[in-house]
Amino acid sequence: MRVLVTGATGFVGSHLVPVLLDRGHEVVALVRDPATYDAPGGVEVVKGDVLDPDLTLPSVDVACYLVHSMGSGENFEERDRRAARTFLQAVDAAGIDRIVYLGGLGRDDDDLSDHLRSRREVERLLATGEADLTVLRAAIIIGDESASFQVIRQLAQRLPVMVTPSWVRTDCQPIYIDDVVSYLVGVLEDPETAGQTFEIGGPDVLTYEDILAQTAEILFGRRPVIVPVPVLSPGLSARWLGLVTDVPTSVAKPLVDGLQNPVVVTDDSIDSYVAVETTPFREAVRLAGSKRERSERRRVEA
Repeated sequence: MRVLVTGATGFVGSHLVPVLLDRGHEVVALVRDPATYDAPGGVEVVKGDVLDPDLTLPSVDVACYLVHSMGSGENFEERDRRAARTFLQAVDAAGIDRIVYLGGLGRDDDDLSDHLRSRREVERLLATGEADLTVLRAAIIIGDESASFQVIRQLAQRLPVMVTPSWVRTDCQPIYIDDVVSYLVGVLEDPETAGQTFEIGGPDVLTYEDILAQTAEILFGRRPVIVPVPVLSPGLSARWLGLVTDVPTSVAKPLVDGLQNPVVVTDDSIDSYVAVETTPFREAVRLAGSKRERSERRRVEA
């Protein structure tokens, strides 16, 4: 199968591309600057930007849409909207039959955060084209390069005592990056998943308080003291994160907003199509920590 991957240089895309190659698929990576992309052997690299109204896509069987603009700061919703429309127009022009999109968990009848509402809007936009859309919805993805997990790791490392917003009591169902990739490849390879939406998650449902405490224990050998307080608004929470982590406030704000919504799998229909033995949370954290240690060791040796 010939597969186009947008966001090939990003967190999920960089894990997906080599697995697709190992499975025998032809991979086309859409990147804004090919000179900065160290493509694995066998990958066809195409220059393109989903915000460019003149975007042209090659002929492929399936297009994986792994793009979102939250990391760009304010007005990310408008960029998400514009990118989805541009990409869909290019998909239709290229005659591509299928799109696979990785979105976010969260009940549609909840008061969703701006971040999750934007993910839903992208789903709706992509569904209006000629291509069949498959959607996977996930919560926090555990992996060293994950922006959300980097925030959790930094909080766990830097704050032995945390006075935290009340969102630490919200339920979340995190999932390990390798499991996300397994689900993505699984739906790509099963044509019966075309036109469907699935929820994916790891085997553990935890509060963010549990996630912070267990991450600190596993990676740093101690459990922090966490004191939830009801008075921190999302804006204050974002500034608090900006002070104690490396995440800019403009990125922290949509992250914090999203933490107020329970993100738990309520529909396990994906199991009828794709069998994945998902990784327990504690093991996922250990794996992410080990990868970070190896990366830091290589940088020191270089």
